Amino acid sequence: MPPRRQHYRGRNPARAHSIAELRAMAARRLPDFCLEYLDGGADDELALARNRRVLDEILLLPRTLVDVSQRELAVPLFGTEIALPAVIAPTGFNGLLTHAGDRVLAEAAHAAGIPFCQSMVSTVALEDIAATGVRHWMQIYPFKDRDNLAAVVKRAEHAGCEAIVLTTDASVFGNREWDRRNYRAPMKLAWRKLLDVGLHPRWVLDVLVPHGMPRFRNLGDFLPPGMDSAKNAAAFLAAQMDTSLTWEDLRRLRDLWPRRLLVKGVLLPEDALRAQEAGADGVVVSNHGGRQLDCAPAPIETLAAVRQAVGAEMTVIVDSGFRRGSDFVKARALGADAAMSGRATLYGLAAAGAAGAARALEILRGEMERTLGLIGCARMDEVDARYVGRG
Repeated sequence: MPPRRQHYRGRNPARAHSIAELRAMAARRLPDFCLEYLDGGADDELALARNRRVLDEILLLPRTLVDVSQRELAVPLFGTEIALPAVIAPTGFNGLLTHAGDRVLAEAAHAAGIPFCQSMVSTVALEDIAATGVRHWMQIYPFKDRDNLAAVVKRAEHAGCEAIVLTTDASVFGNREWDRRNYRAPMKLAWRKLLDVGLHPRWVLDVLVPHGMPRFRNLGDFLPPGMDSAKNAAAFLAAQMDTSLTWEDLRRLRDLWPRRLLVKGVLLPEDALRAQEAGADGVVVSNHGGRQLDCAPAPIETLAAVRQAVGAEMTVIVDSGFRRGSDFVKARALGADAAMSGRATLYGLAAAGAAGAARALEILRGEMERTLGLIGCARMDEVDARYVGRG
């Protein structure tokens, strides 16, 4: 067995050489309940492990004697170039990782030249995110109150959001046992977890003092008065998920929203085709980062079939498990326009705020550029199925 890798154990994100090292830094700064929320999957975490295992088993097939002295990572996305084939994925409760975490991520995405997809259960108002100048996408959940949902969509339109991303795989919540064990009652931490919070003063001083518990800034119309705190609202919001969502609801959203519309949570080619027929501009091939159905395939496994089904014109994005720049190259080779990553940038955010988020994207960019050179390809938009194989 090879020796265990030694990770950097300091606090300076500039000295982290991988996303794994940023995660190790985040683990030292965060209370246990935050780290477990960030890390965890559903049930036995089979899907969580599979996402990484399948990515690791995909081989890259290098060409040799190719001039790679100049390498270009930019690719087109919805007709406009992005600096690298990456999108920061929608993740909720980011204000629990660092103060105004969503805005910090948006600013990092803007600086890196990539889109930021904001979660509906974020703790910064969508108008504030739009004001950063980032290519702003807004993710929404299928809540029962359709009038208030339509109001959020209208806010996104007025704020200039480029795209709405409808998440379709979370109307029934996955079984996250690790999360429930942290609480003695809904959103009331177990006593041992409260004691653990006191052992993380850097987090307390950043998140809780002087700002207090983060609040949901995009859900005011859904919540009873005074219930917008992240501490109080989670159980209420879970009850608001609409389990009756159908393709007809997607068509109604298409009629309501005039700009780009993506469906997130697609794993099968037939569902990608139905999304295309219903008027969606793109799909996100996703198993929710392994947090929903624990027996689901890894999205990277079904990506090529989805691409073949919908053809070259529809935008196809993939997520779940992306931790290395080489993963994004594999996604491009298998047919994705870009890949979304949530945890990779969240580890940077949780490790060191703005500097950590920027460092996460810097690491991924460097790995992508190096991988292009190693496979003998000078341009990311030229990577295709010739460059991948199976172990």
